[in-house]
Amino acid sequence: MKLENAVYRSESRRMLATLIRLLGDFDLAEEALSEAFAAAIQQWPRDGVPSNPRAWLVSAGRFKAIDGIRRRASFDASVERLAREMQLKEGEEAYVVWDGDGKADKGSGGQDVEDDRLRLVFTCCHPALPPDGQVALTLREVCGLTTEEIAHAFLTTPPTLAQRIVRAKARIRDEHIPYEIPGRKDLPDRLDAVLRVVYLVFNEGYSASYGASLTRQALSDEAIRLGRLILELLPDPEVMGLLALMVLHESRRAARAAPDGEIILLADQDRSRWTRAMIEEGVALVNRALASRRIGPYTLQAAIAAVHAEAPTADQTDWDQVVGLYDVLARADPSPIVNLNRAVAVAMRDGPSAGLELVEGILARGELSDYQFAHSVRADFCRRLGRKEEARASYERALSLSNQEPERRFLKRRLEELSRG
Repeated sequence: MKLENAVYRSESRRMLATLIRLLGDFDLAEEALSEAFAAAIQQWPRDGVPSNPRAWLVSAGRFKAIDGIRRRASFDASVERLAREMQLKEGEEAYVVWDGDGKADKGSGGQDVEDDRLRLVFTCCHPALPPDGQVALTLREVCGLTTEEIAHAFLTTPPTLAQRIVRAKARIRDEHIPYEIPGRKDLPDRLDAVLRVVYLVFNEGYSASYGASLTRQALSDEAIRLGRLILELLPDPEVMGLLALMVLHESRRAARAAPDGEIILLADQDRSRWTRAMIEEGVALVNRALASRRIGPYTLQAAIAAVHAEAPTADQTDWDQVVGLYDVLARADPSPIVNLNRAVAVAMRDGPSAGLELVEGILARGELSDYQFAHSVRADFCRRLGRKEEARASYERALSLSNQEPERRFLKRRLEELSRG
């Protein structure tokens, strides 16, 4: 892989966040980032790779944006002022950038580069934006998910998501929403949307919505990094709960897939491959959050994950405790997904008939009819009960809804097993 491609994959969202801070405009920053990489493709093979590729690209994008503004046919005073404000201020930390002749150039530094994505998250989650726009914009701009991936997370269509993103950007521009982390007194009110975004990012990394791989570790790592930053900023129990939930799930990554990429279900995973340090961190965070007595949905989910993490084997899982926690979660944060997960826990405790009754109730209400896991769960219950034709129909429905290759292979194997049986 060419270096510029590798840098794009690993650093583009961080650079975009910095360019948005420097330029104050989403579209201008995206254009600047594209032009910076185009310049790198031309210059790096000829002049050599700079010692700090990310800094080179940020500065190149910034100056190309300034040049673009100045080349426009007409200027008003505000545009000229914007260009002046983007010039390097005296005393500001500078990046060293290689120009086309191999000479050193200076660009805007930004000692706060590492926090730029956190600023961008809070900007995208500003209360002036509708909740669905907040989440969609953050997933697109902070983490680089495609509209298709975000649409899958929202159980909606890509064109609908694209419109939400366009409207959210327009609102930020038109209402001059600042690119900043809110003050401490405003922070708690802004937190719910931010945590929801971070969790969706993690979920996309932990179980990719489509493609050849089961996971996208860079997204999971990014979500955990953002969770740690937020916890440093605001040691709220629900921040602890969310970070605990992500860390506990992430601890199982190495055991979730076979060397050939095939899915290994939780009950069949080699628990010796789970990362003990992450489990210990997650359990400690759960205990801190529970001790606060301010227990929210993320903390409850993390407590469920901790029960799984602490069970020496799948058979030793305390399913009574898991179901009890889901009962509390269903009251605190009712949703069809929570009810589906509770149905799985009930089936593990009371048998597949009990779980099937709950899942069929969810589907009969029209909930999750386009959610592949609802159908694959129903299929599994029917399979275990010997109801092969119903299992086959549900597996086929789940297969039609799945865009991830490991999931599709798993579902096809289940269908083949039914045919052989």
